[in-house]
This record gives sequence, C-alpha cells and structure tokens, in this order.
Amino acid sequence: MSVDLDQQAINILQQNDRGGFTIPTARLYPYQWNWDSAFVALGFATFDTDRAWCELELLLEGQWKNGMIPHILFRQNDPDYFPGPSVWQTPTTEGGGGIMPSGGISQPPVLASIVRTLLQKTGDRKRTAQFIDPLMRWHRWFHECRTPNGLDTIATVHPWESGRDNCPDWEIGLSNMSIDPDIEPYERMDTLHSSALQRPSKEQYDKYLTIIKFGRDHGWDQKVLTQRGPFLVADPGLHFILLRADRDLLTIVKEFGRNDYVAEVEAWIAKGVSGTDFFWNAAIRSFCARDVRTGRFSDGFSSASALCFYADTGTDEQRAGTLDNIRRIQSKVQFMLPSWDPDHPMFEKQRYWCGPLWPQMNYIVSAGLAEQGEQELAEKIRRDLGTVIEQSGFFECFDPITGDGCLGTEFSWTAAIWLASVSPHHRAVAA
Repeated sequence: MSVDLDQQAINILQQNDRGGFTIPTARLYPYQWNWDSAFVALGFATFDTDRAWCELELLLEGQWKNGMIPHILFRQNDPDYFPGPSVWQTPTTEGGGGIMPSGGISQPPVLASIVRTLLQKTGDRKRTAQFIDPLMRWHRWFHECRTPNGLDTIATVHPWESGRDNCPDWEIGLSNMSIDPDIEPYERMDTLHSSALQRPSKEQYDKYLTIIKFGRDHGWDQKVLTQRGPFLVADPGLHFILLRADRDLLTIVKEFGRNDYVAEVEAWIAKGVSGTDFFWNAAIRSFCARDVRTGRFSDGFSSASALCFYADTGTDEQRAGTLDNIRRIQSKVQFMLPSWDPDHPMFEKQRYWCGPLWPQMNYIVSAGLAEQGEQELAEKIRRDLGTVIEQSGFFECFDPITGDGCLGTEFSWTAAIWLASVSPHHRAVAA
C-alpha cells in the first residue's frame, strides 16, 4: 500500500509541475504559492534533488527589491483564480516591486528551514550558497517592515499572510474593521471549485479585499501597510516559524563563513525569544494571536500555538501549558492535530482553518515536538496524517473527526509531506 501511495504522490507532484515550479492543485490554486513551494521541494528531494532545488530557485525569481518574497507569483493570468493580478496590481518595474505580478503580502517564511534540510540531504553547497543573500533580505524585510513600533515581535497585515487564512484567530482584528464601500463587485472562484461550506464567508472576503484595496491605494508601501493598514495582528504561527527560520539561517551563515551576517541574525533570534511572551494568554495557558492595537487576545488553541517547540522557545510553564492543551485536544478528536480548538464555539471540522488538520502543520509541529523530546505526541501527529491520507487520499486538509478529505484534491504539499516524512517506505530508506 505505501509503495503504491508513494507512486501516487510522485505522480501528483509531476502532474502539478508547470515547468520548474509547482501549483498546489489544478483550478483551485493555479499559481505558485510561497510556502507551498518550500514544502513541495521536500517531496521532490526524495526522488529528484535537482528538481527540488529548482522549485526553490524559481520562488526566488519573485523576490521584491525590498526583500519580500510574496505569497503568490502570478506567472500567467488564470481566470480560475480570484483575486488575480488585476486586483492586486503590485508594482513590477519600480519602487519595492518584483519582476513579475504577485500578491502584495508574504507568507510564513519556512524557506530557510527547508534550504537547511536540503543541504543536509543533498550536500549541495553551491546551490545552498545562492540562497544566503536572498534569505537575509527576506528575513530583514520581516523584521523591519512587519515589526510594529515598540514591539519585539512581527505582526501580519492580512490573514492570508499568516497562511492560516480564515482561522478564528483573526476575528480579533477583522471585527474592528469596516468594509470599504468602494471595493468593486467581484465573483469568487474558490466556491466554484470546492464547497462553500468549507471556505471563508462572504463577509470575510469583503474584508480581505478591503485590506488589498488599502495596499493598492498606498502603492504597496509595506511600512505604511503595517503601521496604518486596517488589520494588524501578531500571529504566533508567523512568529514561531520566523524564529525557527532565523535559527536555521544562523546555522547556514556560520557554516558558510558569512561572519558579516552572524551578529544581525543573532539579534533577530534574541528579539524573537524576547517577543514570545507577548503571545502568552495565561487565561487559557496557550500562545494565541493578539491584536496589536487593542492588545486583545484570541481565545482558542490553534495548531500554530503548538509551534513553540519548533521554534525552541517559551518557558517551562508555557511549554507545560501547551502540552496540556495538546493532550486535551487529543481526547476530543480522532486524528491530530486540528487547526482550531474543538472545545471552542467557532470550531468547524471541515471549514478551512476552523478545524481541519493540515499536512504541512502536522509536519512542522511533529518535528518540533520530536526535537524537544516529546516523541510520543510527535509520532501520534505524524502517524495520524499517514492514516488520513491512506483513508481519503491526497487532499488539501482533513476532517480531524472522520478523516475525510477536505477542499483541494491531488494536493502538492500533501504528496510532498507523505514522501518526505510519512511514507513507511521513505522512513525506512532514511533510517
């Protein structure tokens, strides 16, 4: 069975290949997505290391002059997706823009961590070296353009930048927003390709587009978007992923003798460790999203809350509270780890980031738990992902109660994570 699934996973990556970059799935997501490509490279690396590096190299082609690597690269105009390049209208020839149409926000910066993994797997120092300067520029962009005044943590200006698009975390910010009356009428395409019951609501989409309009109206000036935009929430997921990526980047720059970067990256790490307390919601003993302007906490445990282990941060008491929440949630679901707390009233087991378990989150949460000595929980989360894939196929995400697949089918990062981490065959080869 596992060998057959291995071949299915390889076939999915190859059929979603668009000539050096990979789309997440046909029709629903027809472009190149930032953190999708990073995880996809892990899958390619199990059978074609050159293609794995190529995936990441093409992602760098979209880097903006200010250092940002955007969340979507619009390499062509595809009518199956909304909002496309005509809505974002990002600059491509001047200012802070890149060389191709793209989204005007970023996505969780897992790239440095993936590059370090590929270096360990392939030993290819030449291809690793070409990423050092672009990674420094991207991390510097996060620390300079997404750090609100007076904070030691970054924040996000749009729920999509977090990668956890409609997670209930964002209601603390969205609830304070007004919908811009001048946003143009639009037709969503996502609900044509998947069930509307599993996608964000119309009101949420109106607010997503309000943020895009603000960015567009201000020429995608990223500092203006952070300081004055309609949405500004500190996200534990982005914080922990960037802190981990800073640690991995520090390892890379030291290994390559780039002493000109060491002090800067060490300062980022120190700031990240210091900023961790900002997310601690003592009322529920969890790291939670927090609205920067009001100070209000989100009140649910998300899969991002569990990433403190991946980032190797948090006090003993904070880690203990996190583990208690994970074990509580384990008793509520059949398959770990749901994206949102099943005890929370906003939990929906099949609606996008309101409940389903996500392959890429299971991968990094499990990795962090294993590294910090929580092997049993790590293996449970890894094994459950394998079980739902075997049961339902290579879906975008999965119902944590039934294991049914949700949303996109023949999904690239699900295939990639299967090959890189979950498949019994590849785990035996790695051992």
